Amino acid sequence: MTKAQRLLTFLQSGSTATPKQIKGMFGIANPSAVVHKLRNEGHCIYANPSKLKSGAAVTRYRLGTPSKAMVAQAAKFGFFGA
Repeated sequence: MTKAQRLLTFLQSGSTATPKQIKGMFGIANPSAVVHKLRNEGHCIYANPSKLKSGAAVTRYRLGTPSKAMVAQAAKFGFFGA
């Protein structure tokens, strides 16, 4: 199982992770690149702004379901085969 697959499985469990957590848990040097790759494979991964207890701003990645508007927009630009 690749690092990207392990991350996807983790997100599919309903968990969220910051880039720092992804680096530590999965050994992924560039979390945003792996998230981009997973998105290109068709997985709906959201990047939600969040704050730590210390007040520092971070991004938390989570797997979600695309809204009807997102699917319609993708169809409009030809992301689905006709």
